[in-house]
Amino acid sequence: MTDEPYRAGFVCFVGRPNAGKSTLVNALVGQYIAITSSRPQTTRHVVRGVLHRPGAQLVLVDTPGVHRPRTLLGERLNDLVRETWSEVDVIGLCLPADEAVGPGDRFIAGEIASLRATLIAVVTKTDLVPHARLPERLLEVSRLGEFADIVPVSAVAGKQLDVLVDVMAGHLPASPQLYPDGMITDEPQQVMVAELIREAALEGVRDELPHSIAVVVEEMFSDEDRPGLTKIFANVYVERQSQKAIVVGAGGSRLRDVGIRARAGIESLLGTRVYLDLHVRVAKEWQRDPRQLRKLGFG
Repeated sequence: MTDEPYRAGFVCFVGRPNAGKSTLVNALVGQYIAITSSRPQTTRHVVRGVLHRPGAQLVLVDTPGVHRPRTLLGERLNDLVRETWSEVDVIGLCLPADEAVGPGDRFIAGEIASLRATLIAVVTKTDLVPHARLPERLLEVSRLGEFADIVPVSAVAGKQLDVLVDVMAGHLPASPQLYPDGMITDEPQQVMVAELIREAALEGVRDELPHSIAVVVEEMFSDEDRPGLTKIFANVYVERQSQKAIVVGAGGSRLRDVGIRARAGIESLLGTRVYLDLHVRVAKEWQRDPRQLRKLGFG
């Protein structure tokens, strides 16, 4: 029997875009809950993943990467990040091991320095650097600010994840459980399905299309006539007619590929067979239009 109190609280990973935050959340929770992509600025929602441990419960909050906003959407995403920062117990600043500390890292370190949360540095992507170079990177990170701990990890290789969990749990307040046993996220399934579709669409267009894609699931229901089948009707929104042509592809070939990739992920998420009906629609300059942003869930 331990005298240690049960601990529970909120943990937020922050950092510049493409610092490995979403991949880390997914690895810690043990399954897909946050969109991952090689493109920066992919995450657009705050996603909570609930991590259950003996004696502790960590509620992991994933946020968009902070960046210099060029659109109204960008401004709203940055506001969302700062609002989240003010409400969590532990903040992990993610810094990729394969890149030197840069102006963006210093900017974010300065932004979080005065917050009430306990600050730790998480050096991500350690699998991408030779082991002999890691101490040099950790020393560089230590000069960036006052951190309670510095933890090097590799989400892809699964290295040091348990150490990171123990460190974060140790900084949480004494508290009863915040979420019931077995719950891994409070994100609605339709939002997660939309994210899987958007991830597939991003991979499908590769470098031809900037982040002008949004997805709305219009309907999602079980087919009463075909048990074990979930029907999903979703719209993929782009900003211009030329972008629609890129996403659809010649004879609809690219959209079919998007559907195949997305369906595989959705079936894994839902545990059922999926009928997926996708349509591409144009919402002109939606990233800059307050009305369109509200319609697409960024109000």
